[in-house]
Amino acid sequence: MNNHTILEMRSITKEFPGVKALSDVSLEVQAGEIHAICGENGAGKSTLMKVLSGLYPHGDYTGQIFFQGKEVQFKDIRSSEAAGIVIIHQELALIPELSIAENIFLGNEPTRFGVIDWDYVNRTTLELMARVGLSEDPITKVKDIGVGKQQLVEIAKALNKSVKLLILDEPTAALNESDSQHLLDLMSGLRSKGISCIMISHKLNEIEQIADSITIIRDGKSIETLHVKNDGVDEDRIIRGMVGRSLESRFPEHTPKIGETFFEVRNWTVGHPTVSDRLVCKNSSFHVRRGEIVGFAGLMGAGRTELARSVFGRSYGNFKSGQIFINGKEVTLRSVPQAISAGLAYVTEDRKSLGLNLLDDIKSTTVSADLKKITRGLVVDKDEEFRVAEEYRKSLRTKTPSVNEGVAKLSGGNQQKVVLSKWMFTDPELLILDEPTRGIDVGAKYEIYGIIQKLADQGKGVIVISSELPELLGLSDRIYTIFEGAITGEVTRDDANQESLMKLMTASRKSA
Repeated sequence: MNNHTILEMRSITKEFPGVKALSDVSLEVQAGEIHAICGENGAGKSTLMKVLSGLYPHGDYTGQIFFQGKEVQFKDIRSSEAAGIVIIHQELALIPELSIAENIFLGNEPTRFGVIDWDYVNRTTLELMARVGLSEDPITKVKDIGVGKQQLVEIAKALNKSVKLLILDEPTAALNESDSQHLLDLMSGLRSKGISCIMISHKLNEIEQIADSITIIRDGKSIETLHVKNDGVDEDRIIRGMVGRSLESRFPEHTPKIGETFFEVRNWTVGHPTVSDRLVCKNSSFHVRRGEIVGFAGLMGAGRTELARSVFGRSYGNFKSGQIFINGKEVTLRSVPQAISAGLAYVTEDRKSLGLNLLDDIKSTTVSADLKKITRGLVVDKDEEFRVAEEYRKSLRTKTPSVNEGVAKLSGGNQQKVVLSKWMFTDPELLILDEPTRGIDVGAKYEIYGIIQKLADQGKGVIVISSELPELLGLSDRIYTIFEGAITGEVTRDDANQESLMKLMTASRKSA
């Protein structure tokens, strides 16, 4: 490995009104290494990368940045890219309606005699795609390929800009296991060609597998840099640095108090919203008891979210047949308002586009699912709105200077707490949580697990959909498995392990 420093950030301090996001942070990255940045949500990781990439321009922060031995003062993202620093954000910056080739060359189009040279564009796109392991046609629209392949298009785009330092913010958060592994292998390949990578991730097992060095940031300060091979780094060591203490257990201690069945779905069948002959839920039956946390396990695309959303007021797909019983009585829930009135709440996996209005502040978001509760006459009681939001901010320990802040300014973990507040305010009997801890650090996960357990202890039923089997095993009292839209098994906490669940998640009921 080429062992000289490619990047040094010295004493970076960045303030926003009422909050110091970064305080005297320093970071050093060697040429040709993969350098991970770890920290809890809101620790300042993404802010530091926005400083580096010029999204927060020079003059907007204090401190110095040295790249390839020279001090740099980036005024915008174009100037950092011109130097060879490319950032790939968690929310990919691709245009769905354009082709792969058009996306790769967007803003950087080669011309001949004043006209775009499409032969060169398509030829070069094929070469770049081969480098990242993509075999699509360059004219394929980006919206027609999966998220894993879209990530690879972003990396191909970076390679087209002669990248020297590639920054990946939560690159595998939305990917399944095989796509994640392909991306990690690709990063290893870039390292062997001398390209340095900075990776922000909450998946500690991936960091342990691939990183050469890890810098830990806590509360806006750089705490330490660990060298993975020399320092014998494992997940527990990273967690200790991130949260300032060791988490003996990833899950709070909990003794369930399970009552009688109060929610039941029978023979639920739902068609795909646009493909008329395809079923997304096939004759599925399940039940939830009071005080019980029920897990739903399945591989990406198995139909877990489709089942949950279709039960929640038929908000997904074309309903074919099936029954819902609440407290032994059949109910028909044809819309989301009807589902909310019946005591259901659904926390979506896509908090940014389906769970939150990013233009709203925290207080109006908190009360938005049940406005009638704080309406006097036809007017929202602003004092009550503030009081309710403040109560949830304190009880869920949401990190924010004020509930008047916009939700867009919050870290992922704190946004998730606001979404939880919104649905807890409706006082549901059944809370459905779809990937409740996706993109959230271990400290915030622990807090959210505690919130879920408290809700169950109040006699509510909780459904947890998660792609992380250890999470389902640590949290659930009972787990259903789903494969190709059908429920293939039901396993109690005592009988469940990763192998038994995986077997049921990859086989239809006939072969299970």
